[in-house]
Amino acid sequence: MTINQKLAGKNVLITAGAQGIGESITKHFIDSGANVAIHYYSSADVAETLVDYAGSKGVNAIAISGDLTQESDANALVDNTIKALGGIDILINNAGSLVARNMLSEMDTEFWHKVMDINLTSMMFVTRAASPHLTKNENSSIVNLASLAGRKGGHPGSLAYSTSKGAILTFTRALSAELGPQGTRVNAVAPGLILGTSFHNTHTSKESADATTASIPICRAGNAADVARAVIYLASEYDGFITGATLDINGGVYNM
Repeated sequence: MTINQKLAGKNVLITAGAQGIGESITKHFIDSGANVAIHYYSSADVAETLVDYAGSKGVNAIAISGDLTQESDANALVDNTIKALGGIDILINNAGSLVARNMLSEMDTEFWHKVMDINLTSMMFVTRAASPHLTKNENSSIVNLASLAGRKGGHPGSLAYSTSKGAILTFTRALSAELGPQGTRVNAVAPGLILGTSFHNTHTSKESADATTASIPICRAGNAADVARAVIYLASEYDGFITGATLDINGGVYNM
């Protein structure tokens, strides 16, 4: 099923594209006729399954492993994408993790830096490496994955994660101003409670999820496809007028 004809034949790099929200994003791009470079860290089997799925849809795909907190791996990811696809039109910065819940009183310096490196520094590494290739196109697009936690501050124990996601909101706005003259639009999505992903399966209790869901105006939690559709929309606006924006995907629980 074709979702967005504007994406047919475009080359897309998706970080953490083989699990949770990232897997759904990758499938949506493949269904839209885009060629995909699927970064993964530990989900090799799913990544290869997605490559096979892309082949069945007649589009090109490659799976590339790497630890994006390492500058060399981030650079290699972009280099291998260019070699496989011939260019990059769209970058989806999806990699990130809560890692664990730690209150300020119990947080050590190593943990703080680990969360910042996974969520924020890795995004800078990949974006910096990809930017010269994006600018070779008349129009190109970046979509960053932030979080409702970056808006509200998150639940107890998510101080480092929430801070990093809040920084991504600012990173997006600043980058949109910096890269706009080269024809690259930069936007973000900020998902709320998205169930059925390893993130919430690991870090969110059923009681917490139920309490959060009860406060959502449309009376349900989100799913990975809810986020993927929004990412697809913003990514396809590589020739549009939307940049520096963050699209909140939370069922109306936060509407400021």
